[in-house]
Amino acid sequence: QVQLVESGGGLVQPGGSLRLSCAASGSIFSINFMGWYRRAPGKQRVLVADITNGGKTNYADAVKGRFTISRDNAKNTVYLQMNNLKPEDTAVYYCSAGLRSTGRNYNNYWGQGTPVTVSS
Repeated sequence: QVQLVESGGGLVQPGGSLRLSCAASGSIFSINFMGWYRRAPGKQRVLVADITNGGKTNYADAVKGRFTISRDNAKNTVYLQMNNLKPEDTAVYYCSAGLRSTGRNYNNYWGQGTPVTVSS
């Protein structure tokens, strides 16, 4: 009953910027954390950044200083501003949220992913 839908991916040249968005919808009681993961071809999924309900952020070392995560609690939406993109950032980016739906417990949910390709 919960869906996370990412948008904003695409093709960009090295040094360019993209802004990813992820909107959560459905039967949502409350959201704890939201975050972004990515999976490059032939590699494992890794954490890019996450943000708590209180606004505390965490970033992977590879993106510190270049990416910024933010959220709009009123819209159940998380954003990832990506600047100075590098070819190594090429991956499918997945939105994740730890939230409480109709049940009593918090569970982790995932979006379908949005591809980002950084190439000249």
